[in-house]
Parts: sequence; structure tokens; C-alpha cells
Amino acid sequence: MQKMRLLVEAAEAEKAAQAKNSRTAAPKRAGRFAPITDSFVDDGDTDDGDDNDDELPPESAEEQAARAENVSMAALTRKGMSSWEMAEKLRARDLDEEIVLNEIDRLERVALLDDRELADTLVRTLQDRKGLGRSGITAELRRRHIDPNAIEEALDALDTDDELVRATEIAIKRAPQLRSFDDVTAKRRLSAFLMRKGYSGSIISAAVTAALLPGRGPRFR
Repeated sequence: MQKMRLLVEAAEAEKAAQAKNSRTAAPKRAGRFAPITDSFVDDGDTDDGDDNDDELPPESAEEQAARAENVSMAALTRKGMSSWEMAEKLRARDLDEEIVLNEIDRLERVALLDDRELADTLVRTLQDRKGLGRSGITAELRRRHIDPNAIEEALDALDTDDELVRATEIAIKRAPQLRSFDDVTAKRRLSAFLMRKGYSGSIISAAVTAALLPGRGPRFR
């Protein structure tokens, strides 16, 4: 019994010594993927130099003016623009408002921006190529923020007879696609199609009637 007690006491003493040694042992070297400890954290106090050294000096008025001219000329080589559209494009380039207004004024003086000419061109294009009526053309010109006086002058040049001819041509071309419908449905759909293009009620009525004349329009079921 005494021997057993001595063995137990010796084992307990050895265990206590091992525990003590493990607490006082030097820490192991961290591996490649060991978590970063406080000793590795940058406290942000390191002097990396003055951050302002990399900041560019502000643009001069002359530099902004030159940049505005480059932006506007590049834009005008792609498409015609209204004065409002060009001003918005320049503002999007972080140019001073005075620079923007000066560039718009310069472009208008040399006729590179001309809302009246643009409106006239768009009226012809929208009528001939897209088959739009007066209301449709007006909506497109307003969407592009063309000067209201320029819009009014351009629309005054529209001829009602020309509108009727164009609407009738469109209706006749569209009518064969409606041959599977009855007469009432075909008229309603054809009228709605012309209405979406911006034609007035009187022109739509005349064009639909002409397109669905016996022998010209589709044969309905």
C-alpha cells in the first residue's frame, strides 16, 4: 500500500511539473498560414510620406476649356446634338459651369450646335425613315430637349397631305399581317398601330379606310 501511494504521488508530481513546463516554454514559431497576432498588425502610425504628394494640381481655366472642346468635337463626330444634350455631356465630365456655358456659346456661334437645323433634320428623318406622325415626332424632339421655338418651326413645315400619304402607305404595308382577323379587329389593330406612331385621329381613319378597301386590303375570315 505504501509503495502504491508513493507511485501515485510521484505520478502526480511529474504531471504537475509537465504542466508548469508547458506554461513557461518558449512559443513556437508561427507557420506560413498562422493567424496574424497583434505583433504583426500595422497600427497605422508608420510614416509613409505625405498623401497629398500624389494629388494632381487643379485644372486651370485654359485646360478645362481645351478639354471641353475635345469632348464636344468628339461627340459631334458621332451624331448631331441639341445644345441641351451637349451641355449635359460636358457637365458629366466635371467641368465648371462657366466652362460648359462658354463651350456651348462657342459651338452655337460657329453653327456646330443649331437646334433649328437639328429639328428640321429630325422631322424629315422621323417621318421618312420611321414613319412617325406629328405627335410622335413632337415627342421625340421634346425628349431630346430641342429648343421649343425650333420644334414649333420644324413642325410647321409638315404638310398634312404628306402625312396622310405616308400613313396610308404604312397602313397598306401593315394590312396583310392582319388577314387572319375579322374586319372589326383588323381595323382596331391597324388604327392602334398608326396611333402609336403619332398620327392624328382623322389621318388614321382615312389611312385605315384606304388600306382596307375591297381588293386592296386582306381578305378577312
